[in-house]
Order: sequence, then structure tokens, then C-alpha cells
Amino acid sequence: MRPVNIYMEANPNPNSMKFVVNFMLLQDGVSFDYPNAEAAQQSPLAQELFQLPYVDRVFYMSNFITVTKKEEVDWLEIQDEIKSVIKPYLENEKPLLLEELDKDPLFDENDSEVVKKIKGILDEYIRPAVEQDGGAIGFSSFQDGVVKVKLQGSCSGCPASTVTLKNGIENLLKQMLPNDVKEVIAEDA
Repeated sequence: MRPVNIYMEANPNPNSMKFVVNFMLLQDGVSFDYPNAEAAQQSPLAQELFQLPYVDRVFYMSNFITVTKKEEVDWLEIQDEIKSVIKPYLENEKPLLLEELDKDPLFDENDSEVVKKIKGILDEYIRPAVEQDGGAIGFSSFQDGVVKVKLQGSCSGCPASTVTLKNGIENLLKQMLPNDVKEVIAEDA
């Protein structure tokens, strides 16, 4: 059995909690967001977590799992039960996903130079901060000065995400690419 240590970390979304483990679950920059049980068909652990009646969303990235709960339950009531699902699953080295990744999700050789720069800025400056809060940001598209991104994990549905999007991400991209970026908007994940 693999030794597994888990600690919990709160984030700006009061309905989400990061369950951080002592090893990498996924390669750097890769994330999986499951907004419901139906979306989690390729993830046996997420399916197990969705069996708990208060689990609303499951998100994986690097060395953590972010669980979003239903608003009417308190973390103190459920956190140990969630840990008791995650810990033995990982100790027994069961697969996190039923399929393997075969390419870098960030890189696409067909991207324009501006899109490459946008993705680079998102990856280097934005992703670490968003990841710290238990979420992820994904590039969706760029057209006519508008960057569309997907906010995942704890960022999805977080009250602070609009402020983060406009005051943080949009300002940084406008500052670093003033001739290209006019606006940043979130696309529903």
C-alpha cells in the first residue's frame, strides 16, 4: 500500500475544499473537472465521491482534489467522510482515470502567435495563483480581442471569480498584450 497523507485547505469558495495529498496525481498543468456524476464516467474516484449525497463537483489537479459541496451542509460534518473515501482509494493505488493522456493539453502547434502568448501568460502567471485556490483556468478561444477562458474546480461558481477574472486576469493580459487583448470573459464549464 502507498502511504497517503491528506491535509485540507480552504479557498475563496466557501463551498469548496482542497484535499491535498503528498504526491502528484497528475502531470503539471493537467486538470479534470467533473461538474456531475455523469461527467465522471472516466474517473472511478470521482464516481465514488459523487455517491456522497452532498458532493456537487469534483476537480483534480497536480497534487490535490477539490470537492465542492452542496450549500446546506457544513464542512465539519462531512470532511472526514470525504477523506475516508479518498485515502483508501489512493492507498490501494487504484487508477485516478480510466484513460491516459497522450498530448500536452496546453500546446497546439496550430495556435497563432498571440494565442501562444496568451496561453503562456495564463500558464506562467495565472495558473499557479488559481491552482493555489483549488481551481484551474483553461484557455477556450481568442477572437477579435476577446479571450474566453474556462474556470474550473473551486473557481466554478465562486463568488470571487468575477473579481479575479476582471481585476486579475483581464488586467494582466491587457497590460502584457495591450494591442491584442480587449476583454476576458468566462465560458461556462
